[in-house]
Amino acid sequence: MTKLFIKQSRLLGTLTRKLLCSVSLGMGLLLLSPAPASAAVADGTIELSGGKVAAGVGYSWGNGTLFFHGKRYPLNVSGISLGSAGISDYTASGTVTGLTSPQDINGIFTAAGAGLTLGGGAGITEMENNNGVTIDLKSNTEGLSATVAVKGVQISLAE
Repeated sequence: MTKLFIKQSRLLGTLTRKLLCSVSLGMGLLLLSPAPASAAVADGTIELSGGKVAAGVGYSWGNGTLFFHGKRYPLNVSGISLGSAGISDYTASGTVTGLTSPQDINGIFTAAGAGLTLGGGAGITEMENNNGVTIDLKSNTEGLSATVAVKGVQISLAE
């Protein structure tokens, strides 16, 4: 019984080290990438909050608010990711460019990212939809999760 426990502990330690190395590499690549050109002039701002659960393939949900031309527009958010594991809650805020009307926010946003949450964490994501709208987000997470993933996020105006 003790030998089994020791083997499991070593395996868990090895997997944890490999996961941390992968996430660190991904975060390093993200931080070394040049600042997005879309950061110049924002058309609006966005605030999001919700949760995520993942085991290889992840699902996220939430809601938020788009601030555009002095008005608030409630949003629904859902999405999937490949290459993530864990359970976490998130809050995020950022800038939106490429908006000509609030309806332009509707669509599937794609992004690649990396992140690690061990109790609490943070991340930066740039994502774009098929309408040419770009969202630059800074997020905070709570829980236990690791991600080196490609993400698809559906954002739509709430009715």
